[in-house]
Amino acid sequence: MTEKALRLGTRRSKLAMAQSGQVADAVSQVTGRPVELVEITTYGDVSREHLAQIGGTGVFVAALREALARGEVDFAVHSLKDLPTAQPDELVLAAVPVREDPRDVIVARDALKLTDLPRGARIGTGSPRRMAQLNAYARGHGMDIETVPIRGNVDTRIGYVMNGELDAVVLAAAGLNRIGRSDEVTDFLSVDTVLPAPGQGALAIECAADNADLVAALAELDDPFTRVAVTAERSLLAALEAGCSAPVGALADLLADGQIVKEMRLRGVVGTTDGSTLVQLSTTGPVPETHEAAMALGRELATEMLAQGAAGLMGERAQ
Repeated sequence: MTEKALRLGTRRSKLAMAQSGQVADAVSQVTGRPVELVEITTYGDVSREHLAQIGGTGVFVAALREALARGEVDFAVHSLKDLPTAQPDELVLAAVPVREDPRDVIVARDALKLTDLPRGARIGTGSPRRMAQLNAYARGHGMDIETVPIRGNVDTRIGYVMNGELDAVVLAAAGLNRIGRSDEVTDFLSVDTVLPAPGQGALAIECAADNADLVAALAELDDPFTRVAVTAERSLLAALEAGCSAPVGALADLLADGQIVKEMRLRGVVGTTDGSTLVQLSTTGPVPETHEAAMALGRELATEMLAQGAAGLMGERAQ
């Protein structure tokens, strides 16, 4: 008899379904069991309010975690940047697979790049982090742009450009790659211009902590370098006591000498959404060997950022 299918909980968006489908194939290969997708509607998917008002991107995660806790699904796939930094005891982050491109991109009319946008260009994004850094970049480079808050899936956002309401929208490269729409990108934003959200481009595979067999099987999909990088980024976010809707960017990248990874550099930024004030710092050190060492790296950089006034830039402190 064939083994019972594993149930993978996923949001219903096209992007979530694409991500989950890729994970389902990989899990089938390591477990030898079929995987079925269980679609779960989250409050973040049905609410039309701005994300910052309904608790940030964590609203996409809560319903999936509830389904896991109730045993309705065996494991769930999240975009790691949506995951609150506090991990519930009964659930375990079983795998963080190899990260996709962490950068932000723009999709602009007439195939324009960021630096080609006309004066007064309207750029859509729902992210205070992107607004802060784009506005700071514009101030520093004599550009005149207006950031416009938007919500919606990829189709909706790109639609604002296609119908002429906006000159450009900012999206994550990883998401467009996963749904096969990277050819619509008109400009990749360098991480020196816009640091991504902590964990951007990475997926999180979560399951019940007491399901030892599944935890062990899923662990085969884990990429240790991606995991230490996103652990440091999320530790920085947590130490700033910022929620996932705060204007915090962070990226840990591995610095290699030829094929040998020597060091990890962690960069963090926090700023006011108008871009008038940014605190941006980085630290470089040996690649963390343990979860604790990666956490410590994030905390240390956060402490330096707080000493330079980061706390006052985050508006409402997330509770």
